[in-house]
Amino acid sequence: MEKRIKEFLRRGEDDQLDYKQAITSASKIAKTMSAFANHHGGVLLVGVKDNRKICGVESEDEIYMLDLAARFYCKPEVTLEIISHIVDGKTILECRVKEGSDKPYYAKDEEGKWWVYVRVKDNTLLASKIVVDVLKRGADGIGTMIQYGKMEKAILEYLAENDRITLKEYKHMVNISTRRATKIIVNLISAGVLRSHTTEKTEYYTLV
Repeated sequence: MEKRIKEFLRRGEDDQLDYKQAITSASKIAKTMSAFANHHGGVLLVGVKDNRKICGVESEDEIYMLDLAARFYCKPEVTLEIISHIVDGKTILECRVKEGSDKPYYAKDEEGKWWVYVRVKDNTLLASKIVVDVLKRGADGIGTMIQYGKMEKAILEYLAENDRITLKEYKHMVNISTRRATKIIVNLISAGVLRSHTTEKTEYYTLV
């Protein structure tokens, strides 16, 4: 068990691993949990600083907060497995979040509002409407049939010559509404033609 924790510490944070020194807010940790559930699952190591140093936790208090976040601050409820480890005389909690089967998963903020988050590298980011729609489409289990009209051809031809495009650039290029442009991009992502790239600034799209 200790060997696995040491491997997590050598690995560093990524899209499926996050360090937490302590759990101070159920709403904040719910963001990371829901992002893992919307992704491929992940592990929270509680009792570890960002610099990978072990600080340990008071396990009962932390477990209560983690359980509260998974049950009441995530919608649907996130499946969580918590394993306690003693490493260098200190308690570390390994919290495994499974990939969800009922995406998208929402997290409730401190004002009681529900938001969808995604995991990008070692960051938990707010999902755009397009990403939320793609998650919903995937959860439906219904295939996407694309009719390649001039609007679809326009974005594919543009991306054949350019690295990326944003929603705003696309809708202005073909002179259509945000709603219609969003629907086309969601269809193309769901069909595996485009890939979305969520950033802290502007989301953009590339060819797969």
